Amino acid sequence: MIDTHAHLDALEEPSEVVARARAAGVTRVVTIGTGIESCRRALELTGHQGVYAALGIDPHQAGTDEAGRADELRALLAHPKAVAVGEAGLDYHYGADHKQEQRQLFGAQLSLARELELPIVVHTRAANADTEAMLSDHEGTVVMHCFSEPELLRVGLNRGWYFSFAGNVTYPKAGELRATAAQVPGERLLAETDSPYLAPQAVRGRRNEPANVLHTVAVLAEARGDDPEALAARIDANAAAAFRLP
Repeated sequence: MIDTHAHLDALEEPSEVVARARAAGVTRVVTIGTGIESCRRALELTGHQGVYAALGIDPHQAGTDEAGRADELRALLAHPKAVAVGEAGLDYHYGADHKQEQRQLFGAQLSLARELELPIVVHTRAANADTEAMLSDHEGTVVMHCFSEPELLRVGLNRGWYFSFAGNVTYPKAGELRATAAQVPGERLLAETDSPYLAPQAVRGRRNEPANVLHTVAVLAEARGDDPEALAARIDANAAAAFRLP
């Protein structure tokens, strides 16, 4: 099983976290860089067996000095265990004062993903029209992280995007999100924890970590009418294809 999106650099004792994940059957983790120093820490953590890194500057840092460092990602992405650009994207819920800066930062990282022929991990919230527009001519692999915008499902399926669901899909009031997950073809579905955030309902209120992706997969399987073990294997294969994992 795989956790396709975790912020290991934001967790205390990441070595212990990775060990607990392996004991739970989660043998691979994609850890996420959200800024240049975060990306460097993510690369250090790829020294653990089964840990890979996606490297980017997230939209919450648009309008800060960090946004001007996107060119520094190129050298970091040359690392053999760097498998994607991101997370990158648009968040107009929390970043409405910096929409133009967000689009500029996202555009720079989209260009980098195309240049390096890497997947891009996309964060989008309350920015559907601009997200769709900016991805309209992007021919590379797109992973929609912590997917929570059902309005983008149809266009994303037409474009061949992957859709990754996090612990919020397990929450009692997330019926619409579970219905959306049930519409995603099996070959386009991913699961994540977004650790240390969004702990699944079974462990809600605690710090989230990669081992908990099992709870999210179980709820996804129930919503889809799938066997949990078969779905976990399907998601693992999807992630291997999306991120070109060995």
